[in-house]
Amino acid sequence: MPAKGFETHDHTACVADAIAAAEAHCAKSGARLTSVRRRVLEILLAEHRALGAYDVLEVLRQEGLGSQPPVAYRALDFLVENGLVHRVERKNAFIACSHPGAQHKPAFLICRICDTVAETDAPHVSASGFAVEETVVEAEGVCQKCQP
Repeated sequence: MPAKGFETHDHTACVADAIAAAEAHCAKSGARLTSVRRRVLEILLAEHRALGAYDVLEVLRQEGLGSQPPVAYRALDFLVENGLVHRVERKNAFIACSHPGAQHKPAFLICRICDTVAETDAPHVSASGFAVEETVVEAEGVCQKCQP
């Protein structure tokens, strides 16, 4: 899977495709994509960068969709549990998944200048007799657009 987030693309189509994939995934799995959960996903899809829960909450508050932290945290928890959003540990923030609903091990490339986050496949890790259950791969550097 190529890194998704740094390349030039039709972002309107990117968002529309991601919402359609999220709706299809939820319909297939029986998960309920409520209006607040959908809006939180849209907020995260607006840019290819990670947002903190309080950033999301501020948008929800401005739109009259909730002003208490549990509103944002519950929506984010649902989206993470259903494979629609990832937590970026290094930023203590969240980013919409580039492949919603797909079983994959993501890695994140984080530009320290523009804050863009791209999702790609994590390198395969294997060890003799050890079953890897979870990996967190986050690399910080400078994206091509920000390099001199």
